Amino acid sequence: MLRRAIGRSRTPAMTGEAKSSFGFRDVDATEKVALVRGVFERVADRYDLMNDLMSAGVHRVWKDMAIARLNPRPGEVIVDCAGGTGDMARRMVRRAREVQKRRGGPDLKVLLLDYNAEMVRAGREKGGPDEIVWGVGDAMALPLPDACADAYVISFGIRNVADVQKALDEARRVLKPGGRFLCLEFSRPVAEALRKAYDAYSFKVIPALGGLVAGDRDSYQYLVESIRRFPDQKTLQGMMDTAGFANTGFTNYSGGVVALHHGWAV
Repeated sequence: MLRRAIGRSRTPAMTGEAKSSFGFRDVDATEKVALVRGVFERVADRYDLMNDLMSAGVHRVWKDMAIARLNPRPGEVIVDCAGGTGDMARRMVRRAREVQKRRGGPDLKVLLLDYNAEMVRAGREKGGPDEIVWGVGDAMALPLPDACADAYVISFGIRNVADVQKALDEARRVLKPGGRFLCLEFSRPVAEALRKAYDAYSFKVIPALGGLVAGDRDSYQYLVESIRRFPDQKTLQGMMDTAGFANTGFTNYSGGVVALHHGWAV
């Protein structure tokens, strides 16, 4: 049932009056969906390379720490929302296979969903284990039944959603009671000196790097601006509480440049 359902897309109800941020601009929520889709269509083929260059490879450390916290286990069903080219999904499978070698058990199943078909295409072309089911779907209207997943992960994707609260509500809907929620996202550095240094690097280096490597300065200018407009750690935690998650919290990585938010479905 899950394999069939993942191919379907549900369209979220959004009116032209709803507003959302696209970088430093406020646009109609429906317009943001189209604009973000265009960004990732343009950068899909260089997305993984740019992640390595922009973070000097540190994004791999952040992701590995998130996977350790997730602790995927054989037989589980995990939703990798905004999973893009499958970087996190592959890490989940490797971790579960390590446990499987020691203890046995059925295969992990990762349901990778991304709104952008070009990102999914780029990921599938890289290859991947059979445990990953690739699909196109909207974080605000997941093409999945209620209470179908043991865990839900969204990494560096939720800030691109037109309605973050709706995405959190959907995450809660598809989780089984006791299911784990993890959100890895750029956040607010806790020290003023780090914030200033991070801002200088982000606005001066990253767009220029995007223009040089990906041939698209504007898309990476948007990505930098989207980080600045995204809610800080405490605000996002409050939104998770509103969605109905229990025992919510967050762990800052690299001084708050990135934060891992976590909660439980009850």
